[in-house]
Amino acid sequence: MIKLVIGSKGSGKTKWLIDQANSEKDKGNENIVFVDSDNDQIYSLDYKVRLIDASDFFINDIKSFVGFIAGILARDFDIGKVYLDGIYNLFEINKDNIKELVDGLNKLSDQCQADMYLGLNWTKDDVPESLGVEIFETKELYK
Repeated sequence: MIKLVIGSKGSGKTKWLIDQANSEKDKGNENIVFVDSDNDQIYSLDYKVRLIDASDFFINDIKSFVGFIAGILARDFDIGKVYLDGIYNLFEINKDNIKELVDGLNKLSDQCQADMYLGLNWTKDDVPESLGVEIFETKELYK
């Protein structure tokens, strides 16, 4: 299942994603992957969380990104959670293509039984209701 973590830039999305990844890794039941558009989080993430800098892999659209995530999941059947942050730095994510992205990630999530959390600089009003995804708003997470 794909879950959106939304909020304005600087609202704490990355911090929440990192905290969740570290917390899940402490449970020790599955492998955790954190995909970002840089490696700035290398010292914030637990050393057991696999950080992948997606900017090294020539990703410039949704299809290449979904294929990239598929490759990660294909390599390790024990991945239980995938945290996706800063992806909007690799390619544009907007109301016209968000469904394609969510559908592709949902198929992978269902096939590989891995939950995915996608951080976006969006508000709840920006998210089409037709997506049918769980939404975490940073303003609600840090009350």
